[in-house]
Amino acid sequence: MAKTRNGVIAALDIGTNKVVCFVARVDGQGLRVVGIGHQPAQGMRCGNIVDMEAATRAISSAVSTAEEMCGEHVRDVIVGVSGGSAASHNQSLEVAIGHHEIGERDVRRVQQHIQLPAETADRDIIHSAAIGYTVDGTPVRDARGMFGERLGVDVHLVTAASGAMRNLQVCVRRAHLEIADRVVAAHAAGLSSLVSDERDLGVTLIDMGAGTTSIAVFYEGHLVHVDSIPVGGEHVTRDIARGLSTPLAHAERMKTQIGRSVAKPNDEYDIIDVPLIGEEDRTRPNHIPRSILVGIIRPRVEETFELVRSRLEASGVDKLAGGRAVLVGGGCQLDGVPEVAAAILNKKVRTGAPLRLAGLADSTGGPAFSAAAGLLSFALHNHAVTQSQPAASEAPATRIGRIGSWIRENF
Repeated sequence: MAKTRNGVIAALDIGTNKVVCFVARVDGQGLRVVGIGHQPAQGMRCGNIVDMEAATRAISSAVSTAEEMCGEHVRDVIVGVSGGSAASHNQSLEVAIGHHEIGERDVRRVQQHIQLPAETADRDIIHSAAIGYTVDGTPVRDARGMFGERLGVDVHLVTAASGAMRNLQVCVRRAHLEIADRVVAAHAAGLSSLVSDERDLGVTLIDMGAGTTSIAVFYEGHLVHVDSIPVGGEHVTRDIARGLSTPLAHAERMKTQIGRSVAKPNDEYDIIDVPLIGEEDRTRPNHIPRSILVGIIRPRVEETFELVRSRLEASGVDKLAGGRAVLVGGGCQLDGVPEVAAAILNKKVRTGAPLRLAGLADSTGGPAFSAAAGLLSFALHNHAVTQSQPAASEAPATRIGRIGSWIRENF
């Protein structure tokens, strides 16, 4: 668990464009963010580390900023994984249980029989979770507490390239931190930006980052599929820079300030000025209609969602994904992106943002910070935060009772 002795947890989201560190304190109301640090990413490409020293500096800088803000020293972090070509693998396992009451130990025993496919020999397991159960062949929502002869468990695994994960671990350790857990960024973003009905009925979460676009499908409350494509907002910026022969920095400003992916009637008459590469002392303005800029942006955005659609269809989870899609990540803030997504995916589309997380400022509460916020949500729901002292209201008998329950369940 990413924690300090006083109940503080830390999340680190390392993306292609930025590195974000959120530090939160657990109180009676849930999580409250008390420290925020975000820095431009360095040494990253398509979610993968390509320069170890530069990436380490960016991580250290983001964490130091968050530490200064909250006055805490961070030792362990939950890390968001956006690279490594994350992929899903599903397995169905079954074991005999001897007609006794099914407990957590039985579920874990089934999962011990997981065998990764041969093609995943060079990949690490990032996520492993039971998403369905059968008792004597009958599907049940949760097998714990039931009786039967055979227990079946449908297990969803998420893997990522071992080399990319090793590079990530080394960079985090060079920043004097330890990885307490790893979570695929799209999974984390879904935990922070989706409502429970969406996760139950089926929804596609699309995290549009700078270097990659990640996909997470939720159904019946579980993550059932993840995928990623190596196309993101950075590719739109480079298309603008090449198409208009303008510096990358100016292309990025044009994209975020006046760019859009859906044409409007007045675009032909809306004139913008584009500086050319290599022109330090401009003598003449370079004027073009905004329609040219839109004509460069739209094809790349359409290509992105066409790739998302084809990946969903190829995986066979498109039906489970339901008729809704939620967009997060910095790339979804481009004007007109939800409309293009709705037309290509044939789904109801909305833009997501972190929910149920106190302490976020407006500048860090938007779609671009959904993954970082979701890492904190993952920590809250999957681990117990250790406080420096036991709560006064926690009687010794209660603690002893919990210890006894654990012994009965596991032995």
